[in-house]
Amino acid sequence: MYTKDGESYFIVDAHIALWDARPENIRNVHGQQFIDCFYDYHANLSPESEVWTKEDYLYQGGERLMKDLFEDGYVDHAVFQPAYLGEFYHRGFGQTEEAFALAQANPGKLTYNHNFDPRNGEAGLDQLRADAERFGLKGVKLYTAEWHGESRGWRLDDPWAYRYFEVCRELGITNIHVHKGPTIRPLDRDAFDVADVDHVATDFTDLNFVVEHCGLPRLEDFCWIATQEPNVHAGLAVAMPFIHTRPRYFAQIIGELLYWVGEDRIQFSSDYALWTPRWLVERFVDFQIPEDLTEYAPITTAQKKKILGLNAAKMYDVEVPAELRLPEADETETGPRQPDAADIGSMAAV
Repeated sequence: MYTKDGESYFIVDAHIALWDARPENIRNVHGQQFIDCFYDYHANLSPESEVWTKEDYLYQGGERLMKDLFEDGYVDHAVFQPAYLGEFYHRGFGQTEEAFALAQANPGKLTYNHNFDPRNGEAGLDQLRADAERFGLKGVKLYTAEWHGESRGWRLDDPWAYRYFEVCRELGITNIHVHKGPTIRPLDRDAFDVADVDHVATDFTDLNFVVEHCGLPRLEDFCWIATQEPNVHAGLAVAMPFIHTRPRYFAQIIGELLYWVGEDRIQFSSDYALWTPRWLVERFVDFQIPEDLTEYAPITTAQKKKILGLNAAKMYDVEVPAELRLPEADETETGPRQPDAADIGSMAAV
């Protein structure tokens, strides 16, 4: 919990990872390129006081994660969103066993999501069923630009992907987190395009599609899709640190999301260990849209509370103490805009 100026905020970090990019786990040059790119994001977008050494960055371990999030970072609950990247790392990039063990030991603080790849065919469907039973999955994290043999990406609207979503529906895995954001070397930028979100969200209206990184650098495309598809949500991983390096750019990102998507479908994420949550929470609570950006309304305290934790808590059935909830009138869903109100004419009238 974070408290400032008499207001308390329930914090859910909706996108974290526990990874291992130490030399003994790197399979080839691409694994080195990937973690180097991650570190560049970290070093270039963090305040100087928050920059880790490269050695610390390669592997954090569960003890440090618990300290960075729950002792120092104000976080009340966090959700693992692991990437596999088996073509680049011997044991995978996201550490399944260690992360799941932490979640089992701290069920009130951690939720473990897993991953699947539809290019694994029938065997992958069997594995998904086994993983759902073992991990008690409520959500999955998908990486559409991941390499797989000769393939350098896949689409959400592929026929095989649809078979996996149908199994998710059967198993009660309702939260589909998809990396649709900045590319990471050596992955291909176009494999992260947001266009396929529109198709699949229309066909699986009973699933939530959380677009991680809110489609950046394709924010406009994402917003036009999300305003039409009420089951599409925006994850702020990678967008958040621009609050430090480019606050006016961050104001445009959050302003556009609030205008198009609405306050009920935006989720805070530190993207740990790319960044740590403490300074991001502090900066966001203090943040306000610059007065000269008159096309955007000021961000209210209630909106900040929803984004920082209440939205993700609702999605994952995380219990929020009564004193940290909003009054019922504020918790009534005012968004997303319904399709009959989401046309060009109504947008101009807002």
